[in-house]
Amino acid sequence: MQINDERSTEQKKTHNILVTATDRFMSGWGLADGGSSKCAWACDSVKKAEKVFNWVKKRSEMKYVNIQHKKWNPKNAAHVSVYLVGDSHPALS
Repeated sequence: MQINDERSTEQKKTHNILVTATDRFMSGWGLADGGSSKCAWACDSVKKAEKVFNWVKKRSEMKYVNIQHKKWNPKNAAHVSVYLVGDSHPALS
C-alpha cells in the first residue's frame, strides 16, 4: 500500500479527525492498480469534519464516506491519500 499523507508530524496530532472515503474513479488503476483508492480529509475539529463529510458525500465518485475519530486502517487499499483541511478548504466556505 502506498500512502501519501500531506500532514506534518505535528499536524497528525492536531488534525486527527478524518473524513474517509473510497474513490471509485481512482480505484483499480494507476497508483491503485489492483486495489482500492482510499482517501481521507484530516480536520482539527468535529465541526469542520461534519462540513467536509457533507461536501465529500455529495461527490459522485466517493462511496463509503465516514468520520473516523480513532486510528484509521484502510482495508484493501492499494493507494491512500490524506489531505489536510485548512481554513480555506472549499467545504468550509
